[in-house]
Amino acid sequence: MTKVCHLCGKRPRIGNQVTRRGIAKKKGGIGRRVTGRSRRRFLPNLQYVRAMVGTRVERLRVCTRCLKAGKVTKPGPNQSKKAATPA
Repeated sequence: MTKVCHLCGKRPRIGNQVTRRGIAKKKGGIGRRVTGRSRRRFLPNLQYVRAMVGTRVERLRVCTRCLKAGKVTKPGPNQSKKAATPA
């Protein structure tokens, strides 16, 4: 599952890149004309983050919106992957 946020499920979106020519009417031109459209992908801003999942520490791909919203619980300084897994 690449390019998908682990928490909110945000994934790439598809849109158009619109090419225009001309000068806007309010700037004294005759108007803008669309001369081409090509498909493009809008990718989410994903970051790899070490996060607590239950009692374990895992590396997740999380979008920056989830990071800023505080949906990720980061492990403390003395919690490591080896210490969190039971023997």
